[in-house]
Amino acid sequence: MLWSDFSNQKASMSKIDRLTTLIETFRISASLSAPAQANLFALEDKQSGRVMLYLHPQGTDHLIKNGNPLFALYIEFNQLAPALAAALPQGMSLEVDNNQDMAHLVHLITNEVKSDRCGAKAVIARYGEILLVRLLRHQLENGQAKPSFLAGLADDRISRALVAIHEKPEKLWNNDALAQEAGLSPSRFKQLFAQLVCETPGSYLRRWRLMLAKTEIERGERIDKVARKYGYRAPDAFSRAYLKEYGLRPKRTAKPTIQ
Repeated sequence: MLWSDFSNQKASMSKIDRLTTLIETFRISASLSAPAQANLFALEDKQSGRVMLYLHPQGTDHLIKNGNPLFALYIEFNQLAPALAAALPQGMSLEVDNNQDMAHLVHLITNEVKSDRCGAKAVIARYGEILLVRLLRHQLENGQAKPSFLAGLADDRISRALVAIHEKPEKLWNNDALAQEAGLSPSRFKQLFAQLVCETPGSYLRRWRLMLAKTEIERGERIDKVARKYGYRAPDAFSRAYLKEYGLRPKRTAKPTIQ
């Protein structure tokens, strides 16, 4: 990314909501977990007492050996998990002492874990979801993700196109319309999108629609209805695209019908 590209977009980072649609669409949730199964945890260094937060979308437990876990959470990312794992292959870490808001949340969750009071699991789940949003927000504001949808969301212009896709996936988007959302010429938009997101706008739109389709089918929606909703007029075309993306037919994903 050109330095001018980076500096121009920082001033308006907060003007659009990059995360709410993702959180709500995929019903991302948090729950208390054993450290070995956790993908978000707070760790206190045994020597320095420094507290670190670690987020690993696919989960890892090797860091636990380096300190005392204050709490361990499992974040259910659902269909978003592979995309996040690709965006954050090494996960992300944050020193809590350098961030007052994070430190406060860590303190609240740690107290709930220690107290084990009535309703603690529900409280920890809500705090955990807030903590995740804060971590992802920090990631976007610092632009440290490798080329992926997160890197695109960190850019003020490309994020506008991505949010438009996320919020209106059924719309008949083309490159020119998305470039207009981003406030860029079609050629510059296509170039910058590929640079940051590591795929074409059309490819991202197709994959996003299929992710939503899979989510809805798993929740019990009719396959033909979902196919039409996301632009597939012919069921066979939808089935082929689904098979190519996920390695199985939509019927294999569908929620079993209770007789």
